[in-house]
Amino acid sequence: MGSDFAPSSGSIKLHPRSGKLIGLSNSNRTARRNQPVQEFNHGLVLSKEPLRDRDVFTVRIDKKVNSWSGSIEIGVTALDPAALDFPSSATGLKGGSWIVSGCSVLRDGRSVLEEYGRDLDQLAEGDRVGIQRSSHGELHLWVNGQDCGAAASGLPPKLWAVVDLYGKCTQVTVVSCEPPPPSAERERETIEQDEEEDEEDEDEEEEVVVNTNNSPAGNGGAAPGGLAGGMTTNDALLFHEKCGTLIKLSNNNKTAERRRPLDEFNNGVVMTNRPLRHNEMFEIRIDKLVDKWSGSIEIGVTTHNPNNLDYPATMTNLRSGTIMMSGCGILTNGKGTRREYCEFSLDELQEGDHIGLMRKASGALHFYINGIDQGVAAAQTPGVVYGVVDLYGMAVKVTIVHNHNHSDRLRRNNAIMRALSPDVGRPRPALSLTPDTDGPDRLLFHPNCGQKAAIISEGRTALRPHATDDFNHGVVLSSRPLRSNEVFQVRIDKMVDKWAGSIEIGVTTHNPAYLQLPSTMTNLRSGTWMMTGNGVMHNGTTILDEYGHNLDRLKAGDTVGVVRKEDGSLHFFVNGVAQGPAAWNVPPSVYAVVDLYGQAAQATIMDDMVDLPPLPEDSSEGPTAMSPGSPCSVVGAATTSDLRFHQLHGTNAVITNGGRTALRQNCRSEFNDAIVISNRCLRDGELFEIVIQKMVDRWSGSIEAGVTAIRPEELEFPNTMTDIDYDTWMLSGTAIMQDGNTMRNNYGCDLDSLTTGSRIGMMRSATGDLHYYINGVDQGVACSGLPPEVFAVIDLYGQCVQVSITSSSGPLDNSLCTSNVTEKSFPIHSPVAGVAHRLHCKHGKNVVLLGEGCQAVRVGGYAHGIVFSGKELIADELFEVRIDEIDEQWCGSLHIGLTTLAPPELPSCPLSGLSPSLPQLRTKVTWLLCGSEVRRNGVLQRQNYGCSLDRLTVGNRVGVKRCNDDTMHIFIDGEDMGPAATAVAKNVYAVLDLYGRITAVSIVSSSLMEDTESVKAPSLSSDSCSEGEEDSTPVREVGGSEPCALAPTVMAFLENHGKNIQLSNQNLTAARVSSYNQGLLVTAHRLARQQLFQVTIDRLNPSWTSSLSLGVIGHSPYRLNFPSTACCLKRSAWLLQRDSVFHNSLKICENYGPNLDTCPEGTVLGLLVDANSCLHLFVNGMDQGVAAQDIPSPCYPFIDLYGQCEQVTIVTNNVPAVGGESGETRCQGDMEKADMVDGIKESVCWTPPPEVNPNKTCEYQALCSRFKDLLTLPDGYFNEDAKYNLCYCESCHKLRGDEAYYKRGEPPRDYALPFGWCRFVSNALKKWHIAYHGTSVGALRRTLDHSQLLPGTSSIFSVSPVKAEGPNGYSEPEENSAPGREVPRVRLSPTMRYSGSEIFAPKVQFRDPRSHRCHQAQVGFQVCVRPGSYKVGPQTLGHSEPLDPRFSNSEIEWITKEQGGTLLYGLLVRVE
Repeated sequence: MGSDFAPSSGSIKLHPRSGKLIGLSNSNRTARRNQPVQEFNHGLVLSKEPLRDRDVFTVRIDKKVNSWSGSIEIGVTALDPAALDFPSSATGLKGGSWIVSGCSVLRDGRSVLEEYGRDLDQLAEGDRVGIQRSSHGELHLWVNGQDCGAAASGLPPKLWAVVDLYGKCTQVTVVSCEPPPPSAERERETIEQDEEEDEEDEDEEEEVVVNTNNSPAGNGGAAPGGLAGGMTTNDALLFHEKCGTLIKLSNNNKTAERRRPLDEFNNGVVMTNRPLRHNEMFEIRIDKLVDKWSGSIEIGVTTHNPNNLDYPATMTNLRSGTIMMSGCGILTNGKGTRREYCEFSLDELQEGDHIGLMRKASGALHFYINGIDQGVAAAQTPGVVYGVVDLYGMAVKVTIVHNHNHSDRLRRNNAIMRALSPDVGRPRPALSLTPDTDGPDRLLFHPNCGQKAAIISEGRTALRPHATDDFNHGVVLSSRPLRSNEVFQVRIDKMVDKWAGSIEIGVTTHNPAYLQLPSTMTNLRSGTWMMTGNGVMHNGTTILDEYGHNLDRLKAGDTVGVVRKEDGSLHFFVNGVAQGPAAWNVPPSVYAVVDLYGQAAQATIMDDMVDLPPLPEDSSEGPTAMSPGSPCSVVGAATTSDLRFHQLHGTNAVITNGGRTALRQNCRSEFNDAIVISNRCLRDGELFEIVIQKMVDRWSGSIEAGVTAIRPEELEFPNTMTDIDYDTWMLSGTAIMQDGNTMRNNYGCDLDSLTTGSRIGMMRSATGDLHYYINGVDQGVACSGLPPEVFAVIDLYGQCVQVSITSSSGPLDNSLCTSNVTEKSFPIHSPVAGVAHRLHCKHGKNVVLLGEGCQAVRVGGYAHGIVFSGKELIADELFEVRIDEIDEQWCGSLHIGLTTLAPPELPSCPLSGLSPSLPQLRTKVTWLLCGSEVRRNGVLQRQNYGCSLDRLTVGNRVGVKRCNDDTMHIFIDGEDMGPAATAVAKNVYAVLDLYGRITAVSIVSSSLMEDTESVKAPSLSSDSCSEGEEDSTPVREVGGSEPCALAPTVMAFLENHGKNIQLSNQNLTAARVSSYNQGLLVTAHRLARQQLFQVTIDRLNPSWTSSLSLGVIGHSPYRLNFPSTACCLKRSAWLLQRDSVFHNSLKICENYGPNLDTCPEGTVLGLLVDANSCLHLFVNGMDQGVAAQDIPSPCYPFIDLYGQCEQVTIVTNNVPAVGGESGETRCQGDMEKADMVDGIKESVCWTPPPEVNPNKTCEYQALCSRFKDLLTLPDGYFNEDAKYNLCYCESCHKLRGDEAYYKRGEPPRDYALPFGWCRFVSNALKKWHIAYHGTSVGALRRTLDHSQLLPGTSSIFSVSPVKAEGPNGYSEPEENSAPGREVPRVRLSPTMRYSGSEIFAPKVQFRDPRSHRCHQAQVGFQVCVRPGSYKVGPQTLGHSEPLDPRFSNSEIEWITKEQGGTLLYGLLVRVE
């Protein structure tokens, strides 16, 4: 092409007119954007002359800056630069302009092609990029001399080249403008020929999409810049310009981003610019996530037009025409219609993952995760729907992806690689979706590969051409499925040292021709097994942690391989050495997968399989040789136990790790059918022990363990092992069961309370007794008389998902086998008084923490055992541990020291981010003692310091202290070894490494800053006593743990709480700041007996359903791991939720107290544990009775701010509740609550204060009020103050603490409250009796006009009551007057159970004007009756059963004939 500055024509120069920040030089061949750090645009330049056909206008990138995103943009325009009003960027050019931006093609500012050619943003300084109009009117992009294919067609003949120095690109130079060499033309023709062949293979569904995307009429017949492949250009799906209040659109409305993602989690709704067509894919890519919120992206369809929609905060608030996928479920109009729609959860997707949806022509709605169809989400979807995305919670930024055609991706990859391949000059056959017919049996790479990968050398080699720019998108698959026992092996050809991680290899059931490849293969959540590092993952979940040689340590020239054997087992090879079985039950017809990840840049398939050693027949064990640098295996170590899980098991169980690990697949959709059994019967005194490795919080119940005399070959595996009715002994929870029947309760341990890391063992003693061991401690004899040959059985039930056999399995000392020790070791309590030190939850991947952070155990390997102190050490604070267990098969010992590395800054996943051993920890400054050597960041500082740590054994103590003089001191068995290091930083954590021989330690030290207030008994002279305590009689517990009645402690919330909680007001006020859950709170102090703990509901959010719950826990909250909701508390927890009581998540009582979901703002809720250890709930000061018994001491109150409840405040002026029934302790709701004859003073009608009146939130009262409004009764008949109107629905009367019966009048007489009715007050007389009168709707107005009940009535309404005929001939009741009587009289009753009968109060139908639903209503009156004006008589309805337990049927009807003997108290309404 000649030298850079030897123009071949006049068009090599740039036009003198350019963007306002452009400076031209070098005879107008070089353009520079001024102020490149301050400004990113206004850098537009054009060619001086129009382009000639076939000329490639090429520029070289001279300079780039890193201040901005985006880079050079290039294209053509029909606009004459001499008259052009230059826009700020090339994408603003209209009137016939085609611009390549990034990897997209735009026409007149609108996207017409996604994922085209090379990504211009990734080009570096020195790269060359050119633009060309072919003789056929097509637009071509050239990168470094290679054609990227046709970007558009139908271009006009007169065009100027356009270059935009945008973003990072600050200077370019025109280097040529001439036709390409003939060889490049031939290469392009080959590509076009391949594209034509590939187009014939497009499926019918894609043709439907193309046909429905034809350009709309009105274009005058001009093709608007057509795309290669036949896609349309003007009607691409974009985001609508109208969107949520926090949404910012960019990239020509293809990208949506939520502003202030760390401050706001909602108001991020975006919709498509037009309705979706049938069979049209709407797909987005997740570009950015934040880790602050719970919940994530939601996607779906809606019938609402975005132009007319008032966007909600979240799409699930929309109650019509909307179907959304949220999490792994489907919401229709905001309500869940399918809880488990698919195995994927949108909340678990990562950046780079794709989510799509399609409305089929049949009306079925399908969702797609990374190209995989998840099935029918909704069977009938409306014909006109818009796509909608809710950037909720973690989801911050997404981009619409237009290229769903895998053939397009294949053609693009082929075109790029023909341009970049080192074999570009060699003739190669065209790639196709089918294997070469000349070699159908040869294993090759499939041409459909990752976005950053390429296939060369006729399918034998895969590479990432830009391995130093990207670390992922390098997935390649084999061209055909593997046969049984066929080894697929590749050699690593090239590596880069820029990234962490390396090659990954495995198999998948997905056909590469139809798979939309993920960024990394471990993101695929179905049908995939991968070896990554030295672990094995199945569907993105680790199933083996320490499997074989670490792939991350391989070098160029090393080989890796995979094979599926005939028995369905999967094996991996490293440099020809079999690593042992990695998985079982792998289906046939799987494709081999290689992920060129991180350092791995190129790999080639090895054909010389004859040199590989054959697979070992006994494949249960991996290689026994130690890897370089590992601790030596000790000669004469004990032989490893041969106990394994049997290959026969339940249908949902999977056995891996050579028979050592068992897991339940589909653990969130299946909870049973996962029984596993030992491979042989247990010997006498032999321990079979497993460790729980994974649990889920979805189910109730957990692991069950036991033994059976049934051989595995004879066992028909049931759903759960407790279904077996012969020769089987199981421990389930705390119950010992034999043959499915409970033979003993309250055994020494509770399996349902175990957590991840807990160990469970079973042993049959020589005398036939069955013992269980929890964390190595014998729980005593569970049962006796076992037969001699029994197999160990584990049922992976409910919450328990994965277990592994421990190295402790094997023979035990028989002297212990008959031990009757029943002391429990779980949970492990703090070994020291006061506030013990804790270990941080971030630790090495082989460590599990027990005893709520007091003990650390290394469960595998010899390394990856680093643990940290839970908090920074203060000056002169000693952090000390005791060695609990050692394993003599390893050498090396404990390392201990101080580090400036803060564990909270480590990744959340404990499997990554930490070095294998402490001497290799170099990310921050670390001082440590290894043996007798002191090192700083691995560099030797001092030798022969103190006693060597290599000599430590079980029982020895070792500690570390940072002293005031900035020195580090090591303590061994309490003896100070002197200063080990100087100039130690102030903010340091203690750090230990359970390395080599040392496998378990426990903390024996405590913090210097003890929370003395939380551990000492409150003083009786404490200032926190409330005023009312002086009059209270102290209640003393005889023989209890508390020597005397304690004065109430000033309660406050603990700093440890749910992640969505924010405390204020000296920790007295708690608010949930996001989402609807993660709002669990607990008090910092225990609840003393007879102390009333109360909180006020400050704020409710009606957007959610359900509300707060509360209760007590019987263990210290300082080490509590807070779940998402209180119902997940399953250890010593009593919970009051709605109107039920739960103990350890199991319901123990229903219909207790009011429904807490109906409590309005201002409600005061309280908890009290009385002297008899009974739990009481108080609502607005009213005791609701005993909720639960046997509450332990101490206990701590907790509150769950769930759903509607967003804020509560602790009531500080607590008054100790007394146990009597005195009226002093009750809060009267109205006059009816007076149990006294003369108890009512000045106020005739007294109601609760407005702040505790539930009227404003009671839907039933609102419904009754709307019915009353339909009756058009004058307002003057009723009290103007609405607070006197009372609702007697179940929730309202329980909230007020109403009793069922009261006395009234002089002399006093019983009457019943009208439960189920709603009262609208008129007036009242305090010395008259209370009674009730059922009536018809037609009689209301006449009765109200006279303010008293009248005998006889005439209806002014046309009422059609529900037919109800009494046995005494009441076929048409009128004002309760008996038919046929000559003397008119009025019937009353002290209870509405009688007066509310349909014979007296006929039902009438009405339509609610708000909900438009039909209801039936009844009306009646509550009346005051003058004593002596009525007679008491028997009921006249003919009922034999008692109508009211308080009133006899012989005295339930009152009859009066006196005028003026009744006065209306209030109107009663009941609605069904």
